[in-house]
Amino acid sequence: MSWISNFLTSSLGKKLIMSLTGLFLITFLIVHLAGNLQLLIDDGGEAFNTYAHFMTNNGLIKFLSYGLYAFILIHIIQGILIALKNRGARASRYAVTNRKSNSFASRNMALLGLLVFFFLAVHMGDFWYKMKFTNELPMVAYAGIGVEVKDLYTRVNMAFQEWWLVAIYMLGLLALALHLWHGFQSAFHTLGLNHKKYTPFIKAVGKIYSIVIPIGFAIIPLYFFFLKN
Repeated sequence: MSWISNFLTSSLGKKLIMSLTGLFLITFLIVHLAGNLQLLIDDGGEAFNTYAHFMTNNGLIKFLSYGLYAFILIHIIQGILIALKNRGARASRYAVTNRKSNSFASRNMALLGLLVFFFLAVHMGDFWYKMKFTNELPMVAYAGIGVEVKDLYTRVNMAFQEWWLVAIYMLGLLALALHLWHGFQSAFHTLGLNHKKYTPFIKAVGKIYSIVIPIGFAIIPLYFFFLKN
């Protein structure tokens, strides 16, 4: 089994793990956005609150969430390790002309990743932590559920009345868009899915994804700040 350990700790192994965890998180973002867009339904928060209650109380979802947290940590750790190694070898690995040909996103993936991590920490601290581990949120009841649920909708509404928090979200989502701009196609490239017939399509899908998904998330705080204020 030592060959597995040696491979996973090698440069190629680390990049492979980064690619696989990255693709998993890319898929998760679609699911997460679909759920969060229920915040835009004008029903006083019923759809979103019942969704949030289901997501935090369903046994299968809770089990999958632990895998998600693990993938996030692995992705971050591997990204830091790769960035440190690249930084140490930068003088020999990159020529000046090569650096100019690379995009801003490709040259700053580690920095963008750290900005996304900071944004994620703010997001989880303000919503996920309060939902899971505190009793700060009021309880509401809806017909057909049978139990009271935490009113996370009101917390979201209150949070996005603050301009500075909305600004953090916009900066975080910009960093996410740039991170995805390079990371989407890079993940497929690392997995060997690089072909003159398919690579242009993958790049196109990646660019569309890196624009549409962050904009979808950005609509939510902007909606609450400008239309619910």
